[in-house]
Amino acid sequence: MVQSTAKDVDAYLAEASEERKDVLVRLRQLCRAELKGSDEVMAYGMPTYERDGAAEIAFASQKQYISYYLMRGDVRDAFEERLAGQDMGKGCLRFRRPERVDFDLVRDLLRATAAAPGEAC
Repeated sequence: MVQSTAKDVDAYLAEASEERKDVLVRLRQLCRAELKGSDEVMAYGMPTYERDGAAEIAFASQKQYISYYLMRGDVRDAFEERLAGQDMGKGCLRFRRPERVDFDLVRDLLRATAAAPGEAC
């Protein structure tokens, strides 16, 4: 599932592979628990969390990995040391195997994102 045509996050999760479904559901639960007040939408074919209309967080099941998109440069900068050993692009944290998703890191990134508004890239 690279870019889904699902209309909502429930439908997105329903079409996920069994191998990844539990991890994707857990990512959603973390986002909903930590990003209170954010809107959960489907954007660019993936679950996305917006504050005041600006996307800050998203996740997706890609062909080779699960992606966690951190669209706040200030949060990425604050976590530079913890992110240094991760497989990461400019704003995309990639987990090549579902069992390797670092939920503690994801939770901490979500909490930092929720703590204060910032500029999304």
